[in-house]
Amino acid sequence: MRSYPQVVEDYVKVIYAHTEWQPDPITTTALAARLGLAASSVTEMTKKLVAFGLVEHERYGAITLTADGTSLALRMVRRHRLIETWLVDKFDYSWDQVHDEAEVLEHALSDRLLDAIDDQLGHPTRDPHGDPIPTAFGHVTRPDAVLLRDAEPGCVGRVVRISDSDPRLLRHLTAESITLDRQLTVVGRTPYGGSFTVRVDGENGERDLGEQALASIWIAVELPAQ
Repeated sequence: MRSYPQVVEDYVKVIYAHTEWQPDPITTTALAARLGLAASSVTEMTKKLVAFGLVEHERYGAITLTADGTSLALRMVRRHRLIETWLVDKFDYSWDQVHDEAEVLEHALSDRLLDAIDDQLGHPTRDPHGDPIPTAFGHVTRPDAVLLRDAEPGCVGRVVRISDSDPRLLRHLTAESITLDRQLTVVGRTPYGGSFTVRVDGENGERDLGEQALASIWIAVELPAQ
């Protein structure tokens, strides 16, 4: 595969991740916000990505990956998520500590070492946050899941993904015993716009969750609302 500058790899990875769990394509403004950059800088880089044949972008329109862009993005996503899994499984990192480390290491490890890590880990299919790890051939299997905020009151679901965008939220959810594979019963909102409440299987009491948590947790519904 053709090699690209690190900044190009970072851009396509973010563009891919934006639409991985929701359908709306990314805009220049949203991409700038995700990267923490000025919109003008993102606009210039987007032009370069178009010239490389990695994205398509009409002025004022959404940015979408081409086939080559998707291939590169999947390669970088695979690297990032395998490294996160490796750090948690083999070096006792917690799930809120691995993102920044993986951001550095994903550009440094050789393909040979990455394949050895994959073998050592037993070819995992998801990272510590539930995001799917693409295979070496670019195949991705994503669980059928809904955002917790969209789940029907009364349903029972298993946590299959928690966004890693905010380490503080991950630490908070750990303290609340809300982690991957925990079963949640959705109680729903309290009257008059109150908090959103869930019960955690095996734990006493209920958990009140704010909007950030509701927009960060995906569940696979196992028992629909009655």
